[in-house]
Amino acid sequence: MSRIDLRNVSKRYGAVEAVSDLSLSIAPGEFITLLGPSGSGKTTTMRMIAGLEQPTEGTISIGARAMSDGKTFVPTYRRKLGMVFQSYAIWPHKTVSENVAFPLQMQGVSRADQKSRVQRMLDNVGLGGFADRYPSQLSGGQQQRVSLARALVAEPDVILFDEPLSNLDAKLRDSMRELLAQLHKQIGTTSVYVTHDQIEAMVLSDRVYIMNRGRLIQNGTPEDLYERPASRFVADFIGNANTVKFAAFDRGSNLVHLDGGSTLRVKALQGDPVENILVVRPHALAFASESERENVLEGAIGTVSYLGDRTRYSIETALGSDLTMEVVGRGRNVPPGEVVRVYFPPEACIVI
Repeated sequence: MSRIDLRNVSKRYGAVEAVSDLSLSIAPGEFITLLGPSGSGKTTTMRMIAGLEQPTEGTISIGARAMSDGKTFVPTYRRKLGMVFQSYAIWPHKTVSENVAFPLQMQGVSRADQKSRVQRMLDNVGLGGFADRYPSQLSGGQQQRVSLARALVAEPDVILFDEPLSNLDAKLRDSMRELLAQLHKQIGTTSVYVTHDQIEAMVLSDRVYIMNRGRLIQNGTPEDLYERPASRFVADFIGNANTVKFAAFDRGSNLVHLDGGSTLRVKALQGDPVENILVVRPHALAFASESERENVLEGAIGTVSYLGDRTRYSIETALGSDLTMEVVGRGRNVPPGEVVRVYFPPEACIVI
């Protein structure tokens, strides 16, 4: 397990700055995710850690050794990395065991040791009985497991994941996420995972680094980012969010003054609002009881979507945008067009 440090790293392609002045530290054995939309710089960052791209500026270190600092550039094959690709990247003419054994062959490991280590790793990823099959005889999920086994078998200091689950269907993605989490707990290799899928980031990560337009926007645990987003971009990108523009904030009473004269009491705020945005997660909203008067707004039901484990309501209000509310289970049988009162719990109202 190795520590990874990036200090003031930038990457330019001509006039285009793909990554700008990025600094981050990954502790030994930590699983972090670089999360962001297409073009945010997350894949470029991972490729620089891998040695597939050379930074224009800055320093990248793995363990105590500088991999790239403007003077030194250590090639990929000398960085003791494992990598799992989006496209599987396994050889169709080799069997499963031959694919997984390849890194060990490059290291000069004896054939007997290769065989035992390959079999042990195939057992770990649930492919113990597939050693003699060819990739064409495997499903997409099984091929990705081969790619994962090959990346781990040589016991790398760091393993990099380049959107490895994006080609799988929803059910397979769920099972592969569980497998990745289990293997990381078991093996503990320092891991960098690149994705635009917020669920993968939240399920797998010790910490998440959110990037946009080549810059680091915010980082923290999944709970930190979900419950304390520092910007509207983060609030929208991590989980579903209702974002409401407000006119003023009264610090003495913790009241947010909305356009139209309504007020909502919110939890205590550290510092001054930056964007004058109120964030409330859909699952935090509720139909108000008759006795509730504070933190209640009226609206009309727009659409009702039954999602199995919950019901999603779109509610038209005078706030300038519709609210989304999710109720676990079937919820109330509220038809479209009915006027309802919506309760905003103060502790769930996040001021940005």
